[in-house]
Amino acid sequence: MYPIRSLGLFAARVILGIIFIAHGWQKLHTFGLDGTKASFTKMGAPFPEFSAYYATWVELIGGILLIVGVLLPLVSVLLIIDMIGAIFVAHIDQGFWASDGGYEFPLALIAGLLAVGFASAGGLAFDTHVFRRRNRVAD
Repeated sequence: MYPIRSLGLFAARVILGIIFIAHGWQKLHTFGLDGTKASFTKMGAPFPEFSAYYATWVELIGGILLIVGVLLPLVSVLLIIDMIGAIFVAHIDQGFWASDGGYEFPLALIAGLLAVGFASAGGLAFDTHVFRRRNRVAD
């Protein structure tokens, strides 16, 4: 893989990871899990307690794993599920534009997750080295 492509994919993973870590941290430390649960209840989220824990921890841990480049397809799917939930629970009624509270931002995050989760992980991802080694052993 070309070094610039690896660097670009790494930058995308770091940016996405920081965004998800920040939002998970906010749910855990700014609002607290009880506050997040109350907010999810008010928005009409299904299973608000589970949803609050899921969103908090998948964003925190998933963000870290994105940056490191570990289990990218799985992490991306879990975060995409989180963002689909955010779209339908918190944003869909506000329309498209993020400036109006719409679903533009979580949709953009889904696009980024699809790119880093299902394209090549890049040379600066843990997955690349683990799976390359595993494939060589299998051959």
